[in-house]
Amino acid sequence: MSILRLAGAVALALFTAAAAAQRPAVPAAPTGITQRVAPATVAAPAVAAASYALLDVTSGQTIVAENADERRDPASLTKLMTAYLVFAALRDKTITPSQAVTVSDAAWRAEGSRMFIEPRRAVSVDELLHGMIVQSGNDASIALAELVAGSESAFAQRMNDEAKRLGLANTHFANATGLSQPQHYASANDLARLAAALIRDFPDYYPYYALKEYRYNSITQPNRNRLLWIDPFVDGVKTGHTETAGWCLVASARRGERRLLSVVLGAGSDAARASESQKLLNYGFQAFDTVQLYAPDAAVSSLRVWKGAAAQVPAGFFAGQYVTLPKGKADKLALTLAASEPLLAPVAKGQRVGVVHVALEGKPIAEFPLVALEDVPAGNVFGRAWDSLRLWLKQP
Repeated sequence: MSILRLAGAVALALFTAAAAAQRPAVPAAPTGITQRVAPATVAAPAVAAASYALLDVTSGQTIVAENADERRDPASLTKLMTAYLVFAALRDKTITPSQAVTVSDAAWRAEGSRMFIEPRRAVSVDELLHGMIVQSGNDASIALAELVAGSESAFAQRMNDEAKRLGLANTHFANATGLSQPQHYASANDLARLAAALIRDFPDYYPYYALKEYRYNSITQPNRNRLLWIDPFVDGVKTGHTETAGWCLVASARRGERRLLSVVLGAGSDAARASESQKLLNYGFQAFDTVQLYAPDAAVSSLRVWKGAAAQVPAGFFAGQYVTLPKGKADKLALTLAASEPLLAPVAKGQRVGVVHVALEGKPIAEFPLVALEDVPAGNVFGRAWDSLRLWLKQP
């Protein structure tokens, strides 16, 4: 390279570096994790239901599903979203567990299952939560909806806003109870995601779903989730039934650190929704493993940074990364890291800087976006100019 060309390159690099320093950093937003479960060596069981899904909550992967995006009447599974919003109000301290709630005429006259609240008798938020979750009380659901949003219709709008935020594309709510209406529907996949979000976001309240009975107003009612009595690993979550919905159940079980969640919609009877859910849960635990690939906040690699105050940035994941695969296949996994190159400063903490590809026996099954674990600000003007020159010289 001639001296004239070299001098021109240095001048251009200095100008480019100085201009870049004036521009604000716009970190790339990490994309979502892409995963699919490899086919099991054991065939999935036949499930007698209109639609169903089995989700591994630990990895976020759906193990098996049928008609899982079909929009169906969710019946009292609706109360998962009702509870989610009430839990959020408790978290935000806009309501309190001991707060006394005035029972409206609309709540008192609610159709369907009830906890038997009365207009002239104050009831607490905590009592209403028990009545809604354990007894599936429509009256409790309406009373809570009115408390949080002022009216059930206003609460339904909040339900739909939250459904959109959670990415529930095949869900729309018209009420807080699950009574059948034309524009009231959800899919098995959406209900699985909703239940997983409830367990994840409100662990302090999730134990309500394991209660086998609740007594209010001198009336004891059992939890309708039969699996609480049958399977010691099941600790929730919610039943539902209407004439149009059939018999429905979202059930969750935890064995060790692994949690599975089944959704069965449109089963033929109370007993069938329990037995079909049990089939799915047993299949998931017996035929699949969930393997942790990376620990949270641990550096997977150190990547080269150009034009930065530091020459390297640690890259990894803020949350633990897991993959679900057929039992006994963990030793057949292959991981490949592809870094974003060249990686130019400034680099923002959380910025996507690469991707980890996961393959099982040569077939891709997952991709995880790799992110920067620290900020790397831009270097000084001379360092940026030098790196600009080096990058220019590296060009073919």
